[in-house]
Amino acid sequence: MTRGSEGGSGERTRTGGRVELREWTVGGGLLLRPERARPASVGEVLLVRNRRRNGAVDWTTPGGVIEGGEDLVAGLAREVREETGLAVSRWEGPLYRVEVLAMDLRWKLTVEVHRGYEVSGDIRIDDPDGIVEDVRYVGLDECRHLLAGTHRWASEPLLEYLESSTAPDEVFRYEVAGTDPASFRIRRM
Repeated sequence: MTRGSEGGSGERTRTGGRVELREWTVGGGLLLRPERARPASVGEVLLVRNRRRNGAVDWTTPGGVIEGGEDLVAGLAREVREETGLAVSRWEGPLYRVEVLAMDLRWKLTVEVHRGYEVSGDIRIDDPDGIVEDVRYVGLDECRHLLAGTHRWASEPLLEYLESSTAPDEVFRYEVAGTDPASFRIRRM
């Protein structure tokens, strides 16, 4: 596999000289606020509402594309700060990874999710990409409801992690068929 010169934010990959893929590496930040009555419990998870270029709206954990040459955790901290206004002093992980291959669109997405600790600041959106429209901590039931409109590769791993049914450092693999996000056929491998 040879890599082009575009860097981590849309790197081109050739496989056997035939298929050219755009590759993205994304850092995802899991920020949890414990229940006040039971500090050891999950309590609430921080989600952001994203408005995509095609007008679609989805909810995810904060994070984003890691720039070429940027350390993943440093890039994740930058993305979380831009999208939420929160500064994270310590990261643990990866908790899990997600790999998505969309051959019809010729792209590959790799997501590494880390948990943030020692969070400071106030929630405010300063997203230079203009994608994030809302930020909020939500309980598990509301999280399930909001993620219902999100692609499986973002919702399933997060919910499985929150419900404690994932192994440490688990890898979730998905294949996407189709070219229209509204009608993707997504298969978990």
